[in-house]
Amino acid sequence: MNKPLRRVAIFCGLLVLALLVRVNWVQFVQAEELQSDKNNRRVAIERYSVPRGNIIVDGKAITGSTKTDSGDFEYKRTYKNGEMWAPVTGYASQAYGADKLESLYDEILTGSDDRLFFNRTIDMLTGKEQKGGQVVTTLKRDAQEAAYKGLGDKKGAVAAIDPSTGAILALASTPSYDPSSIAGMTDTDQENYQRLLKDPDKPMNNRPLRETFFPGSTFKVVTAAAALEHGLIDDIDAKTETPAPYILPNTKTELKNDGPHPTCENGSLREALRVSCNTVFGKLGADMGRDKLVETAEKFGFNDPEIDVPVRAARSNVSTEMDKPQTALSAIGQFETAATPLQMAMVTSAVANDGKLMKPYMVDQLRAPNLNVIEQTSPEEMSRPLSPENAQKLQQAMETVVEKGTGTGAQLPNATVGGKTGTAQRGVDNSEKPYAWFISYAKTDQGSPVAVAVVVEDSDASREDISGGGLAAPIAKSVMQAVIDGNK
Repeated sequence: MNKPLRRVAIFCGLLVLALLVRVNWVQFVQAEELQSDKNNRRVAIERYSVPRGNIIVDGKAITGSTKTDSGDFEYKRTYKNGEMWAPVTGYASQAYGADKLESLYDEILTGSDDRLFFNRTIDMLTGKEQKGGQVVTTLKRDAQEAAYKGLGDKKGAVAAIDPSTGAILALASTPSYDPSSIAGMTDTDQENYQRLLKDPDKPMNNRPLRETFFPGSTFKVVTAAAALEHGLIDDIDAKTETPAPYILPNTKTELKNDGPHPTCENGSLREALRVSCNTVFGKLGADMGRDKLVETAEKFGFNDPEIDVPVRAARSNVSTEMDKPQTALSAIGQFETAATPLQMAMVTSAVANDGKLMKPYMVDQLRAPNLNVIEQTSPEEMSRPLSPENAQKLQQAMETVVEKGTGTGAQLPNATVGGKTGTAQRGVDNSEKPYAWFISYAKTDQGSPVAVAVVVEDSDASREDISGGGLAAPIAKSVMQAVIDGNK
């Protein structure tokens, strides 16, 4: 072979070698990346080529699939009572992808998860249509319905937890949206999606998990826990040395109580919680100091950016850099303190569970299409913010709030209820309507089956009628009653 031909042959050989290397690189190294690429339409086509597995509540599906003529996609997602369940399910959309449980468990629901390989193989050999698996939630239908209907046309959120396990029983958000309205590829679906994005009330926001609010006086439960744990309070009925009004440390600023409460002067912890004395809790916060208050708050879950249920909750905040007067304000739920409804449900859950905080979760099982369990969630202890003795003292004080304090609207005939109201100021110079909060637990002869946090962000009530006891407590009451009735 002459020299020119040899050079051409070598060059062609190098090109073939480069091609082989490239093909193998794409097939074996980049395969997974390309398969999951959002621009790979074949992935979406495959996702909607079979009926999607269902999300289950109380043994029944709250989702479904239906045939569609939307181009390449054979099926699309449907939802039953979609607006009520949207904070749990999220959406699965042919045009906009998936969100929340629909996204986190997409491979289980489409049947493509590696753990379903045996099921796919059997279906292929027998000629059956591939099916997706199931995501079985911890939610209780009656509790969710009570929360959603209780919120009604108000803007707000509810989170309810089983204190003994951490299982989430209800997760409601209003206003909401129907995920079915954006599940397809039609012009109507696109119009619905754009309308939802532009809605100033933000119906697609997951308020119980992803929104933080000033907790107001409900944070006094955290302050009370810290005061008990760090030895500032031993006897919840002993008087404290608290003036009314209380002058914030190093300032001339008066911290006043909300209304004429003569019992707040030198008030005991029980009395201060019953009528919600700012002065008592502000002074407790300043006296114990920032580090001790933050330590206890963090044991309840504040400042933790990785609380996954499995949807990741927003980080609830208590400042780690506040001075003494700011610590006093934080102790009554002001300054930079902010919390999700889930976080405040975790607080009252730990108190109800004798000081033990269980990690919150809302998926009980993952099942194969043949209903075999492929993953089971086990309850897991998260922390111990209080000793059992101090938790029981705090329970007594919270039960007094509901028995003859600001939370009487949450009383139940068949259970002992402990709670705390909160009316959180917001806006410059308190110019906006306040948030109305209520956190609570119910206790029966069988233990404490439910802890609840309710926040009403906005309502039609006049400003003077907005209170945690008036707006939020009745919603919590209905949720607790639904859980108790469901356990009979």
